[in-house]
Amino acid sequence: MFVTFEGIDGSGKTTQVELLRAELERRGREVLATREPGGTELGEGIRQLLLHGVDMTPWAEAALFAAARAELVAEQIRPALERGAWVLSDRYFDSSLAYQGVGRDLGLDDVLQLNLAVTGALWPDRTFLLALGAGDATRRRDREPDRLEGELGLQALAEGGYEQVAARFPDRIVELDATRPPAEIAEEIRGHLGLS
Repeated sequence: MFVTFEGIDGSGKTTQVELLRAELERRGREVLATREPGGTELGEGIRQLLLHGVDMTPWAEAALFAAARAELVAEQIRPALERGAWVLSDRYFDSSLAYQGVGRDLGLDDVLQLNLAVTGALWPDRTFLLALGAGDATRRRDREPDRLEGELGLQALAEGGYEQVAARFPDRIVELDATRPPAEIAEEIRGHLGLS
């Protein structure tokens, strides 16, 4: 099963990936946990450029995220799914829809088409959207913000972008209140995946 976790920076995605990975491994399942951008040599290089590099145009940003995602799908995600593993991803193309499609005003449909092309139309089976306000997410941060996190206006636009994405794909995306304790959220996630 391919499960993705989405939400603005600081919403608790990484925590939930780790909690679900631990539970699946406890049950004897093979799990690939990954993050975006990253997960491959190319992806990690692109991550550095996107998060700590120079300013760039919106389409260049979208294309770099798509390039990292293409490599991750080809090298890691598809092979893991083909051998029957669970794949848990801290972000996938819904992030690009929210951040670049809506936040950078490139258009949700145009960014979706780019990402479907580079991933061979690989959709997640289930996506958990950890809903948290941009202000709350900023207060949670315990380190210096990266290039994208530092754009508070972008974070607020992405928050609204995620609402649009969730409304567009209600059969796949489960929206969760990320202000609750992580253990409570994890229990709800397990329930949605038939693991309770």
